[in-house]
Amino acid sequence: MAFVPEKGNVSIDAENIMPVIKRWLYSDKDIFLREVVSNGCDAITKYRMLVPDSQEEMQVLVTIDKENKEIRIDDTGIGMTADEVKRYINQVAFSSASEFMKQFAEAEKDKDGKADIIGHFGLGFYSVFMVSEKVEIQSLSYQEGAEPVHWVSEDGMSFEMEEGSRTQHGTTIILHVSEEEKEFLDVWKAREILQRYCGYMTYPVMVFDANAKPTEREVPDGDEKNEDGSQKMKTVTDEPKPEQINDTNPLWLRKPSECTDEEYKEYYHKVFNDYEDPLFWIHLNVDYPFNLKGILYFPKLKEEFGVREGEIKLFSGQVFVADNIKEIIPEFLMLLKGVIDCPDIPLNVSRSFLQNDGYVKRISGHITKKVADKLTSLYNTARPDYESYWDDIGPFVRYGCIMDQKFYDQVKDVLLYKLTDGKYKTLSEYQQDNSEKTEGKMYYTSDAKRQAGSVALYTQRGIDVAVMDMRELDANFINFMEMGGGKSDLKFARVDADVSGLTEESEEGKDLDEEKMKELFRKGIGDDKLEVKLAAMADSDLIAMVTTDEQMRRFQEMYRMTKMPDRYTLVLNRRNATVQAMAQRDPEDEITALLCKQIYDMARMAAKPLEGDQITEFLTRSQKLVGMLAK
Repeated sequence: MAFVPEKGNVSIDAENIMPVIKRWLYSDKDIFLREVVSNGCDAITKYRMLVPDSQEEMQVLVTIDKENKEIRIDDTGIGMTADEVKRYINQVAFSSASEFMKQFAEAEKDKDGKADIIGHFGLGFYSVFMVSEKVEIQSLSYQEGAEPVHWVSEDGMSFEMEEGSRTQHGTTIILHVSEEEKEFLDVWKAREILQRYCGYMTYPVMVFDANAKPTEREVPDGDEKNEDGSQKMKTVTDEPKPEQINDTNPLWLRKPSECTDEEYKEYYHKVFNDYEDPLFWIHLNVDYPFNLKGILYFPKLKEEFGVREGEIKLFSGQVFVADNIKEIIPEFLMLLKGVIDCPDIPLNVSRSFLQNDGYVKRISGHITKKVADKLTSLYNTARPDYESYWDDIGPFVRYGCIMDQKFYDQVKDVLLYKLTDGKYKTLSEYQQDNSEKTEGKMYYTSDAKRQAGSVALYTQRGIDVAVMDMRELDANFINFMEMGGGKSDLKFARVDADVSGLTEESEEGKDLDEEKMKELFRKGIGDDKLEVKLAAMADSDLIAMVTTDEQMRRFQEMYRMTKMPDRYTLVLNRRNATVQAMAQRDPEDEITALLCKQIYDMARMAAKPLEGDQITEFLTRSQKLVGMLAK
């Protein structure tokens, strides 16, 4: 039966739709290669299913012909008959033009949802018109007796169809690239796009430079020798060959038991360009209740936590979709690096679709659970290793607890707190070891060096002090633990917040008049609003210390832009001989005033260093007191 040539329009409303497609995908033109190459891989998959005994080598070949301004995408898949071309190409595979335009109008409201409707309506093929002034299809169905078909369109709206010239089953798409888009005719550009989107597709994806020239090289000419005894060489010519750009069996699709530590590390270095080894990783391999594969790597974070962003690559059936889609990967996991492959996720997906999809939410929850399981397993089976990782992963874990209550519930028993002596304890271990001395509080330092004096007051009494020096993160984590972490009775107190953990029952100095001491030091220091208290410190050698109310200090730090002045409470140790002697001094005496100021400044220095005029005044006063003492 002779092939009957045909002309026509793709759709009665095609003239309205094609401009929309071009506009919609304007900033993502390079996905046209992803669309046609993934279509080619799908066609090969269908052929494999229908002809399972075939021994043919399957591939998708992308040929770049810059001289002729062409890109050819050739697959060895199932191919199409003339009727199938009409059905899948001419009818544009969507229910109606009006429905398309309706969805487009809705999608316009979702600025993050670029390209969503393209995939949902089967319009991926038409993305080629963003870069082409003419598109041809040469296709031959695998069906016995099928005739080849040739389809041509210059605008995606009208077409001509006639008998084709292809002799092997499969499809060739020929793009005649427009002058404005000639950048896509550079082989390096095409290779870059294909490696990004198609670097792990199921079948070999080959790239060939049609304009590449043969190269010559010198090789040994067997055992032949020159007259001087040297090896005789001959010239051989290497013809240009297609280059495979993809790995058809990526690490994340293999069984964890088949992967070595070196392979995990090698893949990490290659994909994420990180010269350091990851701390550890999680290999996701789920078949039920959903299909989920992937590898999550835990890199070193440390002080970079505040500015560091990880890199989670999302794939759909080995086809790259996007980076860091937080609807699928929980936000706190964005600090990690890795790949997630969800074959049931559409290639072109919008934020609104993901936000409202229950399947996606289950995947997100499962990924979170697997991370929590890994942390718990490390804690239970390899605690020394777990502790060695903690400085790096601790910020990520605390952030995850703040962001996800379920995650906190899963890891709360393996949360570690680093102590000033370098040891690590869980909350229950801290409370068990310190409950008799801390009244249920956890004491911490936000700067172990600057607050070394205050820290020492606690550690000398055998009280553990936790290091929580990532200011913004730890401030939020402390609030979360006190209010939302299921520990309503838990309180955190910085080492300079109060003295309750440093006092003891004692009769020494009990007869001192607190009001009289308050007036004495207020007058001597020159601050009539200074809070002054007496307390029986366990260390009788300690003269005084300053404290800042924990809640007030947190409020000041939260609104530090207001530059509120520091407000201290001066706590005098009534067990100390110097404090008892000060109670007997004349408030009007010059030396009394100097001593009050000196005691106050020494107490402040134990909390944090004096600055500017404060240190100058302290040194001047110290020299004066030394001079008086010498005389």
